[in-house]
Amino acid sequence: MAQFSYTAKSRTGETKTGVVDAADRRAALAAVSRLGLLPVRVEAGAAGAASGAKALPPGKGGKAPAKKRGGGMKLSRPNWMSAQERALFTNELADLLEGGMTLGNALNALARRGDDGSGRSQVIVALRDAIVGGESFSAALSRFPKVFSPVYVAMIRAGEASGAMDDVLRRLIDQDERIQNMKSKIRSAMVYPAVVLCMGVAVAVFAMTFILPKFESIFAQMGADGLPPMTRALLGANAWFKKYWLLLIALGVGGFFAFKRWTATERGRRAWDGFKLRAPLVKGMVACGVYASFASTLESLLRNGVPILRALTITGETVGNAVVGDELAKARDRVTDGTTISGPLEQGGVFPPMVIDMIAIGERTGDMPRALGHVAKRYERELQKNITIFTTALEPIMIAAVALVVAFIAVAIMQAVMSVTNGMNVR
Repeated sequence: MAQFSYTAKSRTGETKTGVVDAADRRAALAAVSRLGLLPVRVEAGAAGAASGAKALPPGKGGKAPAKKRGGGMKLSRPNWMSAQERALFTNELADLLEGGMTLGNALNALARRGDDGSGRSQVIVALRDAIVGGESFSAALSRFPKVFSPVYVAMIRAGEASGAMDDVLRRLIDQDERIQNMKSKIRSAMVYPAVVLCMGVAVAVFAMTFILPKFESIFAQMGADGLPPMTRALLGANAWFKKYWLLLIALGVGGFFAFKRWTATERGRRAWDGFKLRAPLVKGMVACGVYASFASTLESLLRNGVPILRALTITGETVGNAVVGDELAKARDRVTDGTTISGPLEQGGVFPPMVIDMIAIGERTGDMPRALGHVAKRYERELQKNITIFTTALEPIMIAAVALVVAFIAVAIMQAVMSVTNGMNVR
């Protein structure tokens, strides 16, 4: 038997240190748990406990610096999880709870498993410390609003009230997968047009930078009056770009950041989101994505026992479109009996009749989550169709635009070359 020093926390949040005899570290962890304590650190040898040194992981208030490993500092975005890390955390926590672990022990196991000072491990350590300190899991999650959305927190709160935390976590996993799937479909739809546009710009820049200068000396001998109009326009544009290219880049970068700042304001976000719902080609994708997200989020909240008014508020905050979010807020104010929402939603004129009809059916049958699930699946299918329409329509448009630019450059050069050869009486 070897001795292991430990630092642990009691159920009241007090820090305890001591020494246990065990065959290995895993057995030492089990021995500390049998004492009714939550292990924080267990090390071979009794020096740590004898000296009374406290080796608590940082996490008070949700803050934790990066740890030094191998003489270097591990740089990580503090208190942060990516969408993939959050999904992994949710999945692992659900597995541990289904295996019979308590929430505190499950979080402690995850904290030990990822004890690398990364942003993910810092969040888990802070959650564990909050639970040991007597906080509810939903309250601990709400400390990290940029990691855990209001939907996530509300569903966890409903799981705490019902005692079905593992079921709620599984539903959160399913919902997150649906949302990520929709986002990936939209991103995939934009890849091909972006590649075609970049290739077109690259071809135009190559022609203006490397091909056109080889003919400029010949064109200069003819004089401006002797050149065809298309060639004069091309040379003028080339000279202008050479003179002001830095200004163009600065204007492009400045315009991008100005646009981002404008859309970050309430007025700008509403205007931009409203435009996306009306813009040709993209309005079908945007609308289907928003309606699918609305139905999926509201279904998950209602299925887990979140009150309808609270569910409408959370859905409006997370639906991803300010226009639809404003309409949900207005509908919430119009709801009088706390259950009927189809009428208030219909008054705004933002939601299509199909959504209103399905919600009304759910109200009549008393199974609103099931009706909303049908709406979500319907618009997920419609989203895929609109993505196909978008890519099919945009492909020839982008190719035609690139072809016109390249054709203009080629024709302008060829016209000038033909003028030169005609002037030399070449037969």
